[in-house]
Amino acid sequence: MQTELSTRLGVEHAVFGFTPFPAVAAAISRAGGFGVLGAVRYGAGEELAHDLDWMEAHTDGRPYGLDVVMPAKKVEGVTEADIEAMIPEGHRAFVRETLAKHGVPELAEGEVSGWRITGWLEQVARSQLDVAFDYPVKLLANALGSPPADVVARAHDHGILVAALAGSARHALHHKEAGLDVIVAQGYEAGGHTGEIASMVLTPEVVRAVDPLPVLAAGGIGSGEQIAAGLALGAQGVWIGSLWLTTEEAELHSAALIRKLLAAGSGDTVRSRALTGKPARQLRTEWTDAWEGPDGPGPLPMPLQGLLVAEAVSRIQKYEVEPLLGTPVGQIVGRMDSVRPVQAVFDELTRGFERAIDRVNRIAGRA
Repeated sequence: MQTELSTRLGVEHAVFGFTPFPAVAAAISRAGGFGVLGAVRYGAGEELAHDLDWMEAHTDGRPYGLDVVMPAKKVEGVTEADIEAMIPEGHRAFVRETLAKHGVPELAEGEVSGWRITGWLEQVARSQLDVAFDYPVKLLANALGSPPADVVARAHDHGILVAALAGSARHALHHKEAGLDVIVAQGYEAGGHTGEIASMVLTPEVVRAVDPLPVLAAGGIGSGEQIAAGLALGAQGVWIGSLWLTTEEAELHSAALIRKLLAAGSGDTVRSRALTGKPARQLRTEWTDAWEGPDGPGPLPMPLQGLLVAEAVSRIQKYEVEPLLGTPVGQIVGRMDSVRPVQAVFDELTRGFERAIDRVNRIAGRA
């Protein structure tokens, strides 16, 4: 599964695997793909450096990338405390009431929420880049539009390709005009932040709009046949995220959440603002239903919503309160029905790709 882009990056297969877990990202790279570590769950500095050190020791010298979340426009002088102060008391009360309704215990005295998505804040993302640029990262991806111009220039100075996700051809053109190198066309089916256009429509639209920039197809991809379809639509690779959640290397640390993922069908997800303030596809739960229901106050904009629900999410995860327990995941969750090592997933992807190519060759009379 080689393309011009995969050859340029020195990987065997044009499969870009996004994951928040270093062990999964490293396994993807070792399997011949391109592992991309999501940085949003990290704070600033040492924790990310520790895991990048680990990546260096466990990728066998193979390339990998980093995914951050940065707004294109910089806001000066705004701290996390300033943002916290903007959260209405009515929203805080709704969170308390919803947790109490389901009997979710408090965190232990002095215990800090383990789910602080401060990586949404620009100053934190910039500090992460200060760390990342000391490592041989080959690709820097941004999940929230084009990165600021100075970040793009700095990455290019380090010989790093810059990518960004796009949910429409219009967004993709903005990325091209901003000097980015790779566009990830992420369809409606994808987990996490996603737009409203399905992959089958979006991918060729973006390919046509940004030609000759390379495009990665994303959203609902979990088989080799789908990889072949993405390449047939003009993409130079695929961007896969959800599929790795049920691998042995993933660090979900929740038997209940793994059970829910394995049992879920492709119709058991919902695009909701409940987690971050922007539409993000995730498992549908009583938590997402409460936020979208008529009695809820409605989610706040990013990053207020993420800061508001951080402790609540930590409590739900720690105590495995199943009615409320969820995670960002795409519609491909219906295919995720067993826990396997990353290498086994990769083997299945390559076999499916070969089957698809053989089938097309037979149809075209070339086999």
